[in-house]
Amino acid sequence: MQHIIEELEKRRAQAKLGGGEKRIANQHAKGKLTARERVDLLLDENSFEEFDMFVEHRAHEFGMADQKIPGDGVVTGWGTINGRVVYVFSKDFTVFGGSLSGAHAAKIVKVQQMAAKAGAPIIGLFDAGGARIQEGVESLAGYADIFMENVLSSGVIPQISVIMGPCAGGDVYSPAMTDFIFMVKDTSYMYVTGPDVVKTVTNESVTHEDLGGARVHAGKSGVADGAFENDLEALVQVRRLVDFLPGSNREKPPARESYDNIDRQEPSLDTLVPANPNKPYDMKELILKVVDEADFFEISSDFAKNIICGFARIDGESVGVVANQPQVLAGVLDIDASRKAARFVRFCDAFNIPLLTLVDVPGFMPGTKQEYGGLIKHGAKLLFAYAEATVPKVTLITRKAYGGAYDVMSSKHLRGDFNYAWPTAEIAVMGAKGAVEIIFRADAKDPAKLKEREDAYKARFANPFVAASMGYIDDVIMPHGTRRRVARAFKSLKNKQLTNPWKKHDNIPL
Repeated sequence: MQHIIEELEKRRAQAKLGGGEKRIANQHAKGKLTARERVDLLLDENSFEEFDMFVEHRAHEFGMADQKIPGDGVVTGWGTINGRVVYVFSKDFTVFGGSLSGAHAAKIVKVQQMAAKAGAPIIGLFDAGGARIQEGVESLAGYADIFMENVLSSGVIPQISVIMGPCAGGDVYSPAMTDFIFMVKDTSYMYVTGPDVVKTVTNESVTHEDLGGARVHAGKSGVADGAFENDLEALVQVRRLVDFLPGSNREKPPARESYDNIDRQEPSLDTLVPANPNKPYDMKELILKVVDEADFFEISSDFAKNIICGFARIDGESVGVVANQPQVLAGVLDIDASRKAARFVRFCDAFNIPLLTLVDVPGFMPGTKQEYGGLIKHGAKLLFAYAEATVPKVTLITRKAYGGAYDVMSSKHLRGDFNYAWPTAEIAVMGAKGAVEIIFRADAKDPAKLKEREDAYKARFANPFVAASMGYIDDVIMPHGTRRRVARAFKSLKNKQLTNPWKKHDNIPL
């Protein structure tokens, strides 16, 4: 028996070395952790249970029969994050560059299926060189098998991808179908085709960083939901995110004891909105002063900054926050903001996370660039997302809510449950100046008369009371009491039940 135990320990030690000490040293020299080090940092101490440590590839062509390494370039298994079960796979760049073989793919599919059955989040740590060319179509088939599981698990369990090295071809499509993608600055890249192919096909010279680096995808394309300084920070932030999420769509989000009084008042909010309607203010200040312990996990903070999305807790319960940001483009809704918020709203609805919407929106962005880019359909995505959402929805209008953007931002007409407004709210088709210039076009040459008309329009519509008189606003509340009113609203909606008509699936305007 002793010799069997010794052989087992020897094989385990060999498998844990991956591609060997030299390649591990190269990984560290690039500022990257190994696949196993990443798993150890992500999960609770000593909680990792590994699967398929001894699996090897099955290829024989191109000399591969003599190149077999236990684990075949991916570490898979399950563990816990703050005591809650998660499944994980971590690609090992020290083994065949993390490239995907049939056996490698089968390991990933196994944990994907186990996570779905167990009703637990799955987290993929990517550091890979794409398909293993020596295996040809078998590696392509392996990618398709992984994609299929991504699709079947969408909306069933949270799927999180962390890009921690090069990621190309098939390795970018699986993350693209997951719920959240995080990247590491300077060491991670995502692209369908790399710089060499780009140069050959388009004669365009571009670096890895400029083509698909973390800053590009977190700030320009919106593909990534966050970019972090190093492996450690990225993994710590993933742990933080998981704390806000349920294990599956069969569960409610996790609740934890809050030591932040829900009756806490914030007198500073009474002066948050400037007297000048064209002067910006920071909507994040409102978020931080309303949620528990000023703890807010922002999603896509560098992309479409005119809208804010993220997770927080109110009275210990997870909520998704969507808020216009007056500091950026006056909080206007454009293509990027609509896409960003629509996807976030749909995620929250899929996983039973209530929605808090904070509104200060002057409308949709005008211009040929937006119209040519399909603003109509992109804006409709956000409208669609809010309308179909059945989770508790609490909305607060702080200042402007103009035109169709008023409708879109979780209005009463889209089944908003509690719709509040501050006394500073203005709910109208458009701003007073633009409105009177259209209505009283005949007075265009008389500035004094136009000013008189503008003042009259403001007096009539630049307030929340017209909407309140029609029941579209449930109450006009004082800013300093916002936390209490919002917390009580969500508490009253805890057992809300609402279903949409049966359908195979909807046809959101993609």
